[in-house]
Amino acid sequence: MAPATRSRPAVVALTVTTVLAVLAALAAGALRPWAAPVAEVEQASSDQAVLTPPPIRLPPHPDVLVFGDSWTYGSAATPIDRGYAYVLAELLDGTTTVDGGRGSGYLRPGLDRPDFGTRIAALDPAAEYDLIIVQGSINDRREPAAGYRTAVTAAWDALVEIYPGTPVVVLGPAPQVLPVEPATARIDRDLAELATERQWWYISPIQDAWITEQNYLSVIDTSDYGRNHPSVAGHAYLAQRLADALAEITDPVTSLEASDEEMPEPATLP
Repeated sequence: MAPATRSRPAVVALTVTTVLAVLAALAAGALRPWAAPVAEVEQASSDQAVLTPPPIRLPPHPDVLVFGDSWTYGSAATPIDRGYAYVLAELLDGTTTVDGGRGSGYLRPGLDRPDFGTRIAALDPAAEYDLIIVQGSINDRREPAAGYRTAVTAAWDALVEIYPGTPVVVLGPAPQVLPVEPATARIDRDLAELATERQWWYISPIQDAWITEQNYLSVIDTSDYGRNHPSVAGHAYLAQRLADALAEITDPVTSLEASDEEMPEPATLP
């Protein structure tokens, strides 16, 4: 099927200090529509427990909503459909619906589109997706930290109300400059913790060192045109890193079923 366009990921786990707190968190999750139905509990020490989200399940040719900022929009990619969110469709052998807003974030409205929460509220409730990826955003780094988590929580609540039961993976901000700005690192931590509270997978380009001093100039276009956005090669690289990260958190049974469906029928002997 022709694709259409429309290191193990750093997953921060929720740590609690008592067994009772773990049980309470699990019980609360059962009452929330956005909580994963099953979570794996790993005993980290005598007084800690780690909750790991369950693997995501995808069909052979998934339909994925990729929602985010200018990186998702495809800024600096020429043509625009060489942006990472478009290239991801090819790597997944599926379809991506790309919803990127340049300059936007959870608190900050974009150049020509509103903030994340307003944009999420306007999503088509009739659309059906196998996976939702929410990317970014570094654009909130100059906004006050106060109120940030509240804005993220409200946006995510709206998302799961529109698409209940659809798995969500959060792709944290990637650094546009090095070293990573303190505010960007704070956003990464906040998103990681909030995603973990919901038992959602969180992929952190910062923690997984997707962009380093060694590859920075091959990933980021620092020209007046690129303005510190990924180059065409950078978008392709990010798409591959994201596809690899998704593969590591996808149910292997689902992957096996997808492979089996594409195997030709055995030939019969005359």
